[in-house]
Amino acid sequence: MPREYPIEKVRNIGIAAHIDAGKTTTTERILFYTGKKHKLGTVDDGTTEMDWMVQERERGVTITAAATTCFWQDHAIHLIDTPGHVDFTVEVERSLRVLDGVIALFCAVGGVEPQSETVWNQAERYQIPRIAFVNKMDRVGANFTRVLEMMRERFGTNPVPLQIPLGEGRDFAGVVDLIEMKAIQWDEADQGKTFQEIEIPSEFQDAATLARESLVENVASENDELLEKYLEGTEITSSELIAGIRSLTLNGTIIPILCGSSLKNQGVQPLLDAVVSFLPSPVEVPPIEGEIPKPTKGKSSRRDTSQTLEKVVRHADDSEPFSALAFKVASHENVDKLVYCRVYSGTLKRGAVVYNVATEKRERVNRILQMHANKEASCDAAYAGDIVALVGMRTTKTGHTLSDINNPLLLESIEFPPPVISVAIEPERASDTDALEETLEKLMDEDPTFTVGIDQETGQRIISGMGELHLEILTDRMIREFGVNARVSKLQVAYRETISATAKARGTHAHKTEEEGIYGDVELSVAPLEREEGFQFEDRTDETQIPRQFISAIESALEGAMGSGALMGYALQDIKVTLTGGSTHPTDVSEVAYEAAAVLAFEKAVRQANPLLLEPIMHIHITVPDEHVGKVIGDLNSRRAQINETTIQDTSNIINAIIPLAETFQYTTNLRSMTQGRGAFTLEFSHYDVAPSSITASRTP
Repeated sequence: MPREYPIEKVRNIGIAAHIDAGKTTTTERILFYTGKKHKLGTVDDGTTEMDWMVQERERGVTITAAATTCFWQDHAIHLIDTPGHVDFTVEVERSLRVLDGVIALFCAVGGVEPQSETVWNQAERYQIPRIAFVNKMDRVGANFTRVLEMMRERFGTNPVPLQIPLGEGRDFAGVVDLIEMKAIQWDEADQGKTFQEIEIPSEFQDAATLARESLVENVASENDELLEKYLEGTEITSSELIAGIRSLTLNGTIIPILCGSSLKNQGVQPLLDAVVSFLPSPVEVPPIEGEIPKPTKGKSSRRDTSQTLEKVVRHADDSEPFSALAFKVASHENVDKLVYCRVYSGTLKRGAVVYNVATEKRERVNRILQMHANKEASCDAAYAGDIVALVGMRTTKTGHTLSDINNPLLLESIEFPPPVISVAIEPERASDTDALEETLEKLMDEDPTFTVGIDQETGQRIISGMGELHLEILTDRMIREFGVNARVSKLQVAYRETISATAKARGTHAHKTEEEGIYGDVELSVAPLEREEGFQFEDRTDETQIPRQFISAIESALEGAMGSGALMGYALQDIKVTLTGGSTHPTDVSEVAYEAAAVLAFEKAVRQANPLLLEPIMHIHITVPDEHVGKVIGDLNSRRAQINETTIQDTSNIINAIIPLAETFQYTTNLRSMTQGRGAFTLEFSHYDVAPSSITASRTP
């Protein structure tokens, strides 16, 4: 079955922004104006299409990235609406990994807010072309120019308006299109479906002329042909301007800026036009690069990068070998699970068998679904550039590569931040134990930032996540969605451990029986690394000290030993281990013995290297009325916070600080109490830092 639309007319885009910037409202309007739905829903009423989870509708906040497909100007737009709350940053990260373009939303009042910076940096890391939409131009305090200035200062980017607003706040009445030099106003009677183009009102004529001149200068300065016309005073046509804007957007030189008010149904159609005109199709982004792997069966489960044969490139072409990345796993009421995939090359047909490179197993694709939030439509095939959900993928997890059996390809996976907060969870009844285990396994499949472990001292089951709301949502889902009743203890901080000195140690593991003997002897040193550098391994031994075939197993064993520290058993980080010596035996050498000897030496060395306790430090962004700012700052000081910046915005103060996570529990209630319910804050993980001695002493058994 041939594809319905040419790949050149496909757009894979996401909407990303700070919480409450209007992502879901904008998506709702996009679906309405493209004819995907026929009635507008609202976040406040819990009637939006993309916020379909009960928890989303109750809280008015997006929790999971929802995908849909709609059509505009004969183009297919695969759209993902991402969460804005930092606790669900995993949804943004894995969505951006597979998208070709992004609409960055900014509140006209709040401007560049903390999570705006996070999603911007995520998009920057993947080098995704962006356009920006300044939303909520109708709100009191809206300031279009200030948002552009904040983008320049915070991002070091070049925001270039394609529109300017016709007034701001209560006076907002439409936009000026700087390409066509026309004003656009929307008809409120039919929910913004129709609009009219009029002459630019006289009071905006000068501002529009200056903004148009700036737009032409930005585009012409990067194009020799247009620059020559510009210098000669020759008129640059709209089509030439659009082509120039597109080129500069795709290479990241400029960020086209549009504006409007999604809630008031103003500005969304030009935004859709901009998606089609300025964001790339799958064939306009660099081809995906991967590696042809060697199988690891019969060896360590840790894939050795030295085993790769070569790097290969796959183009967005239906005729190339099939390759796709699984970027999301989700539970579904009618099937075991859905695996969301971005197809990078080739064609996938229903019933086909594909190869999972990570698990080295074949998987049969029972069904191919095109998703619309939590609804689906079956497809016979998926093509290069498509984003679809697959049914029947038993072993596939987030970040796994699916490829043609005869042409295996390993794509770069997705990295996620570590969880920072934990609670103990137990089934209410012993009979619920199996159901709880099964549910936790499903939730871990869905969310790579959600982990489950066992406390070695208490035997309790510990679940960890990115924040209070994250764990609250997951435990609520266990009860409502999976029918598992569980008791949850109070929140705990996910501490880490590290070392602050170098140390050497030796470990020997020798065991002799009448039948056989095993022998391993390892000498190593440990040294601290800079924060967030993780684990590093170096081998300085030779064959006479440790046989070469055991080095990989020793490295894997040492990396596993990082899971438990010497102080309180928290995971270790930022340590370099160097193999410095060892000995061998003519007949009794054993991989198991060398692994055991290495772990023994490592544990000795860590204990001698002045171990330290690390605690997670968070960025906190607080909005507080003028009259309460002193009280809030005093409270922050008592919570070991370091205030970085305070700025005034209208009648509110913005406080940016870093604060230990342990000091933020129940802060929502405390802030509301201090500010008579008018304060608000957001938290985002920053880094791990050394905990004060009082914290270490209180947690040491």
